[in-house]
Amino acid sequence: MTLTYTQVWVLILGLATLTVLIKALGPLLLGGRELPPWFSRVIVLMAPALLSALVVTSVFATGRSWSVGAHTVGVGVAAVMLWRRCSLVLSAVVAVLVTAALRAI
Repeated sequence: MTLTYTQVWVLILGLATLTVLIKALGPLLLGGRELPPWFSRVIVLMAPALLSALVVTSVFATGRSWSVGAHTVGVGVAAVMLWRRCSLVLSAVVAVLVTAALRAI
């Protein structure tokens, strides 16, 4: 199915409007109420869980399949360096160099 230029923009504007409505729905319905303590604990844990999911899929996924390659080794090297308390910049530089070296092989 091919969309025209106008259809693409209508779709983008419709989805943007839907996103704004969904984001506004929470404060409109729950505004002024105290959230239960369990709900606050869940919300606090959601950001690290979502970030972890993004990192895992970025490191181990290539397109629609799971794979391990040079980029995975580079991230692993950076993780070990950060675990050993090396600086973030040094870890990133070494990860890039390791990844580039493995891709050159």
